[in-house]
Amino acid sequence: MGCLESLKYEILLKNASSKESGDFIRNHYDEVHEVEAGYKILDKHLIGIPPIAVGVEGDYVIFPYTKPCYGTFLVRVAVPEEVERLRKRSK
Repeated sequence: MGCLESLKYEILLKNASSKESGDFIRNHYDEVHEVEAGYKILDKHLIGIPPIAVGVEGDYVIFPYTKPCYGTFLVRVAVPEEVERLRKRSK
């Protein structure tokens, strides 16, 4: 899977803490998956206080993305393969 920068994505929160990201996902999305720190989405390790909440809405995955020197952003991006992988992991 390619870099987030090469995909069409939406930033939902900027400079978000792990708690803020998790609370936002749990309050706005019906399908929430909890993953361990280091879980990979788009070949990038998720950084945060576990468990890390990851939301799913249709083909979209919503997750905290940390970019060194820029902070953590909560992003929403259409990645059907990642959605399917999360659903298989939860079964």
